[in-house]
Amino acid sequence: MANLKDIRNIVLLGHGNAGKTSLVEAILHTAGVTTRLGSVEEKNTVSDYDDEEKQRGNSIHSSLMYINFNGTHINLIDTPGYPDFVSPALVSIPAAETALIVISASAGIEMNTRKLFAAATSAGKARVIVVNKMDSENADLTELVSQIQESFGQQCRCANLPSADKTSVIDCIANEAGQSAVMDVAQAHTELLESVIEADDALMESYLGGEAVSPEKIADVFVKAVMAGTVIPIVFTNARKEIGIKELLTLIANCTPSPADVPPAVLKHGDKTIEVKADPNGPLAGLVFRIGYDPRSNMKYASIRLFSGSLDSGTQLYINDAKKPVRPGHPLKMQGGEVKEVEKGLCGDIITLAKIDELKLGDTVHNGSFEGKFAMPPVPKPMFALALEPVARGDENKISAALEKLADEDACFKVTRDTQTKELVINGLGDLHLRVMLSKLENRYKVHVNTKPPKIPYRETITGKAEGHYRHKKQTGGAGQFGEVYLRVEPAPRDSDPSLIYSWDIFGGSIPGQFEPAILKGINDVMENGFLAGFPMQDIKVSIYDGKYHPVDSKEEAFRTAGKGAFLDALEKAKPTLLEPIVNIEITVPAENMGDITGDLASRRGRVSGQEMLPGGMMVVKAQVPLAEVANYNSQLKSVTGGQGSYSMELSHYEPTPPNIQQQVIEQYKKEKQEEKE
Repeated sequence: MANLKDIRNIVLLGHGNAGKTSLVEAILHTAGVTTRLGSVEEKNTVSDYDDEEKQRGNSIHSSLMYINFNGTHINLIDTPGYPDFVSPALVSIPAAETALIVISASAGIEMNTRKLFAAATSAGKARVIVVNKMDSENADLTELVSQIQESFGQQCRCANLPSADKTSVIDCIANEAGQSAVMDVAQAHTELLESVIEADDALMESYLGGEAVSPEKIADVFVKAVMAGTVIPIVFTNARKEIGIKELLTLIANCTPSPADVPPAVLKHGDKTIEVKADPNGPLAGLVFRIGYDPRSNMKYASIRLFSGSLDSGTQLYINDAKKPVRPGHPLKMQGGEVKEVEKGLCGDIITLAKIDELKLGDTVHNGSFEGKFAMPPVPKPMFALALEPVARGDENKISAALEKLADEDACFKVTRDTQTKELVINGLGDLHLRVMLSKLENRYKVHVNTKPPKIPYRETITGKAEGHYRHKKQTGGAGQFGEVYLRVEPAPRDSDPSLIYSWDIFGGSIPGQFEPAILKGINDVMENGFLAGFPMQDIKVSIYDGKYHPVDSKEEAFRTAGKGAFLDALEKAKPTLLEPIVNIEITVPAENMGDITGDLASRRGRVSGQEMLPGGMMVVKAQVPLAEVANYNSQLKSVTGGQGSYSMELSHYEPTPPNIQQQVIEQYKKEKQEEKE
């Protein structure tokens, strides 16, 4: 097994269809791991081994591969590129020292490329930009290099350039002259050299003093420069024809950091931070960054980046702050969908463990010497929702178990049982995301569901003051039931906590205090189930001020019924109204779509609160808009921006619903109640 200095952990990031999977395929073939070059079209790549990925022709999960190249052990994490599947890409970033940002020469810099570049930068990773498909007919490589520098900074420098006929690449580190269709090799060499030298003050002084800088000195400081971000190498490849692949691997081996080169990983425990040094002989510490289920056996696999220590089948493995250890079983190395047992997982490496149900994304594993969690990049909040109903009766448990496994694999897929609407709701990043999840549910777990848009979680309240009265009297031979309640209601401030502000204002014992909880239960029955359309109520003050009781016939149940009746009587007179949820929404779009988006938001009753310019011709629009108007916003945004737009939203507050919409909601509720009766 390689020494710590000889390990490289690489995550491939970039927009969908940039060619990340094809690049991995070319790397595996060049390194002699495979005997033939697979392709996405032929559905035979090592990386996209899941049936769902083969069928759709794009990656859905992250996948792990490894090679040995000239004595360097290189772990590769191939990640999905489409925005709906961004979660596996984001959670893989902490497992690597270096991010390869893959850009299609023909498509240029796309939306997800910007996001993932920013995430890798924020995580402090070394970055290398790979311009793939360099021989594309419609590619203007000179213009693309300018766009890369404009979007990601002038420190992006060409480490190699395509030859004039694009059948090979010219090394700009070693060569000071040569012909390329993109730019002058001598110029590229000088720019690269100056950016590298910036990372070393002594070398910079020598260079500015007119001294020649030897290639050996450049090589010595290159890794430091890449880590510091004074240089972000740009390299060119054609994965399909395996051009530039050996040169890329040489750059990875010679110019990117090993686990020994980077600062220690950091665990956060409350206010404390604990540094985890990359020590092969130190205590075990690792991060779970990938969960997957084998599509054939359904076996659970958890992939772990080891930051310290080592792990074998006899290790006492603790998960987070659990008091009891688990047995890890044999550590494994993954080559796409295939696994191979290894004797030991070593510091700096990536290993996989099988059949440990307790492991979740983001978990810390250790041998009892550490506490806390490793920082994970923030993932988008899944706001696109569908409500599910089983096709077959009795499938509820099977559906819940399958959905739990799907949520295990993807940090942006959430499953909830909405207590308000009583619906089973799945949330994802978009229509495509949820369609893929439902397809997996059907094909992998053999359960079928019907879907429908989830109900909007409206609320109900009152806008006026009123009094209510109810007398409950029941006489049916033997002991009867009696309870009488008078109460007042009035609006409380919007979004009050608690939603019911309640006072017991009985004087003179007209109702004994022992019946107060029963009356409150009756009122809460209505608060939970609503008055107008079956939605929970909020922002209401209630005062119980009078009533009557009978020494024999008054019971808790009687006063619960009386409390409920008096509350309903008051609500009817207190101008009840429906409240709708208002969300804060942030929409990122190309600047040229700005007018379309603000116009569209206005048509959805939205209020724009701010705009902000981003690098690369993108803009952020901030607005407040009713959730009902943007519940399925994803498809509209994609249509307007040609797939370049993205958005996130979170609940802000509740506001009164316009009368016409309120009437529609109430009528729909009455119709559903009528259907239930029939």
